[in-house]
Amino acid sequence: MKRIFALLAFALAACGAPAQSQPTQPQPAATQQAVFAGGCFWCTEHDFKAIPGVVEVLAGYTGGTLANPTYQDVITETTGHYEAVRVTFDPARISYRQLVDRYWRLVDPTDDGGQFCDRGPSYRSAIFVTPAQRADADASKAALVASNRLTAPVVTQVLPLGRFYPAEEYHRDYAKRNTLRYNAYRTGCGRDARLRQVWRN
Repeated sequence: MKRIFALLAFALAACGAPAQSQPTQPQPAATQQAVFAGGCFWCTEHDFKAIPGVVEVLAGYTGGTLANPTYQDVITETTGHYEAVRVTFDPARISYRQLVDRYWRLVDPTDDGGQFCDRGPSYRSAIFVTPAQRADADASKAALVASNRLTAPVVTQVLPLGRFYPAEEYHRDYAKRNTLRYNAYRTGCGRDARLRQVWRN
């Protein structure tokens, strides 16, 4: 379903609709970055931006084999890439472990076929880690499994972080720049309804 909205946005851009770049906010002196996949990167970007301590979120692609992939490449499901976000955060306000703990509530960790209405490998959930981040990510996942909060196994993988490629301009900050389309997509995809069902406890 998201692909239909994306194709419409792409067509508008191709017809001369101006790209409205958002100014980058000043960053704290010391920031860190984390990369997560959670299905549609429009939604994952939007949800992470609402977390206190997050400075910037960038939609993109990671985990695949093709250099400089485009959206049209990724949706073929042949490149191995995930739709993902790179989160820049202030560790003085939120730690990496706290960020991972918050991530779980933004996805359905029990779905290995995609997320919500978006199906296919590029829409799977995953945490992409540096060597320094792996222990915290693994510990957070283990704590979730041990909590028995979910009624199905946790299938979200913790994977080594490779090259992250920013998505095309028309995909960035999509929820803010295309509010009506975004809300229609998110509601139609059933994301929030499914999250309430998964996390009902």
